[in-house]
This record gives sequence, C-alpha cells and structure tokens, in this order.
Amino acid sequence: MTIQTLNPTEKDLWFLPLGGTGEIGMNMNLYGHAGQWLMMDCGITFQAPLCTEDEAKTSHLHKHDVVAADPSFISQRKEQLAGIVITHAHEDHIGALPYLWRRFKCPVYTTKYTAEILRRKLGRDGFGDNIPIIEVETGERVDIGVFNVEWQLITHSLPEPHAIVIRTPVGYVFHTADWKIDLAPVTDKPFNPNTFKQLAKQNILAMVCDSTNATREGHSVSEQQCYKGLKHAVENAKGRVVVGCFSSNIARLISLAKIAQETGRYFALFGRSLQNTVGAAKATGHWPDGLPVLDAFNCGYLLPNEVLAVATGSQGEPRAALNQLAKDTYRSVALEAGDLVIFSSIVIPGNEESIENLIKAYHARNIQTLTADQSELPIHASGHPCQEELKQMYNWVQPQIAIPTHGEIEHLQANAEIASQCHIPLSLTGLNGDLFKLAPEIKLHKQAVRAGRIALQQS
Repeated sequence: MTIQTLNPTEKDLWFLPLGGTGEIGMNMNLYGHAGQWLMMDCGITFQAPLCTEDEAKTSHLHKHDVVAADPSFISQRKEQLAGIVITHAHEDHIGALPYLWRRFKCPVYTTKYTAEILRRKLGRDGFGDNIPIIEVETGERVDIGVFNVEWQLITHSLPEPHAIVIRTPVGYVFHTADWKIDLAPVTDKPFNPNTFKQLAKQNILAMVCDSTNATREGHSVSEQQCYKGLKHAVENAKGRVVVGCFSSNIARLISLAKIAQETGRYFALFGRSLQNTVGAAKATGHWPDGLPVLDAFNCGYLLPNEVLAVATGSQGEPRAALNQLAKDTYRSVALEAGDLVIFSSIVIPGNEESIENLIKAYHARNIQTLTADQSELPIHASGHPCQEELKQMYNWVQPQIAIPTHGEIEHLQANAEIASQCHIPLSLTGLNGDLFKLAPEIKLHKQAVRAGRIALQQS
C-alpha cells in the first residue's frame, strides 16, 4: 500500500493515528470513510526532540520548546478533511491547532469551555476571528461531512471533557479520549455509567481507548480526595504556600481557592497560562461565585501565612514561575526560609532531572517542598483510568475491537490484555502511522504513513 492509495471508499472505515499512539502527548488522530477524513484532537508536547526518546539519547538532537505530530499526510489532503473535533482543552489535545490550522482550513467543533480556551490562544496570535469554531452541547449529534458525531460527557480533570461516538453506515467507533471514573470530580457532573452502558445496545465496532494508566492496578483517586490532602498540607504550613500544578487543571485550582478561604489565606496565580485558564472558566460559568483571585503583585504586601498561590512550572520548565521563585527572580513576591512549595502533579517521563534540580534549588534556600510521593494523603489525582476502570468500561461498552491509544508501548499492551480479560473478541495494538482498517475487513497495516514530529517553537 502506497500513500497515494490511502483513500477510503464508502465501504471503508479506517483509524489512522499520527500522534499519541506509542507515546503520551501530541494526540492527532484521523478517521477515514467515503473519501473523507475526520481529525480527532490536535495536540502538542513540550521540550521534546524530533525523534524518539531512545534516539535522542544517541543523536544529541536539540530539544524544541513546542513539538507536534507531523500533519503532512492530512495537510496534503486538506480538501478531504471534513472537520476537526477537539475533545477537551488540555495542551496535548488542543495546543497545536493555533499553529497548524492554516494548513487545514476546515471547521473546528468543540464545546463552550474548550472553544473559549481556543479563542484565547488564537487571539494572542492575531487570527482568532478567522477560524470557524462551531460550539456543540453535551449529547448533541452533528453531521461532519460523512461522519455523524456525538459528544458524551465523561470525567477528567477540567471542565467539559467528552468522549466521542463516530457513526458511519459501515460501523460505529467509540473514541474515549482522556477519562476516568470520578464520582466527585469538582467540575461538571459525576461520572454516569448509564451513558456508556447504552452503547452496548448500539453494536460498537471499535473502542479507541486511553491507556495512560493501564499498568496501574485498582482505581484512580477522586479529585475530592486530592482536596483533603492539599488542605491538610496547607493547614500545617507556617509560611507562604505555593502549589505547582498543571495550568489546565481547573478542578485543582477550584479546590485550592476553596482551601485558601477555609484557612484564612489569599488565593493568587503566578503565571499567564493559569490566569488565562481561570479567565476562561469564569467566562463560561465554571468558576464558582465567591472565590476571589488576588493579583499576584499584591502578594508581596501580605504576611507569609496569608499567601496561598498556584504557580506554573511543575515539570521544571526553565522560564515558568516555579523556576523564577527558586532563583528569587520572580517580580511579584520572594520566597523565604520556612515557606512551602507543593508539587501537586506527576512527573512526566523525561522531566525527572529538571524537577530534581528545581527541588534542590529550593532546599538550598531552606524552602520546604512536598511531592505527591512524599505526602501521606493524596495531593495529586490522575485524570486517567486505572485497570479496574478500564475493565468496567469494556464490560459496559462491549466493542468488537479494542484499539489502545494514548500511551507508550507498555501501556498499550497492558490495555490490550485487559480487553482480552473482558472477552473483547479482538485487540489491535499499533503505533503512530499504522493504518487500522475496521471495515469491511479488519486489518492492521504497519507504517502505512510516515509519522514524525515537527517543531513549532524553539529556544
């Protein structure tokens, strides 16, 4: 099969991942049917080389600030691209769109909060009004070219995360995107199993499923449990408290704002991306009334035990607020001995050294740190399903085919094993660039398309 022949007919239903399968990040997926393609997400990763991590160890290639999956295959066929669906507002699902949309020039479909985040990103680049963003509601079904697309609310770690059902005359696909089973998610409604139990009645051909935590036993921690752990840490702190977490995690930010109120502290944000996220949440009704946010500049005038701030840079990013605070170069406030920095996040593989160096810089100034591994109570909750949640979803949906995605090879294999234990008839495990033929025949074509990476920003 050559790249020129990759044109799906009316009898075909194809899945083609360009990014995010065999790796965590840079999600870019294509579905093909009747001469058209549908893109699912368009994400980025940070500080990554333009090759695999193993290749980078020997090639000494420069790491780039912002990296995306190579979209050449579909940009060369942009007239066949019916639309782009964004499942939620995390950078590894939405971040490449402002850079790449000019290559596609097709409508973008997403929900209100994600659309607000996207418009703010596009506005900074000066062409936000040029991109047709079509807002959809939970439960809505929309025809995008030859594809009928339905948005189903799921739980994750930010407002309005959605799984997607893609319907064609030759088969239905359930695309989970990022998800977990959270009965106390802080944002949006609790997880509703009935939504997904109904899919078993619809003869789902394939379930394309998040594999991030497929190697972890048990059930993921609820966001509500994370709230209890963070409150305990803040209550016992004597000086300033600064929390590092992912800027997009609105649930965590709401929890921390409530904790600030309950412990007699002022809540502030250190870093532009955090301010943009909270601004979008306020604009779309996802930020609770009565949770004030103090201007970061004013923190310098407060007593140490009056400050609870959230800062960017939990992965050790060199220009982020946590790094500036460690070097005592942050313009709004200075940390002192006895203050506490909490890392309310996981360590993304590849960032171990930068985070370790950041923690050492704080310790050199007698500033305390607390990581998720050190805390007796949960201070970070993953937004992805562990093994028991995956089992539940497979048992509810009962697809004919399991397609693990959103993970490295070991995660994909673990997900496939779970699907087998749940008596799913077939699992197809592949990588970026592999073509998953789902109809009329089921077949996996290895490396049907060149799957690479491109640099979007470089220091």
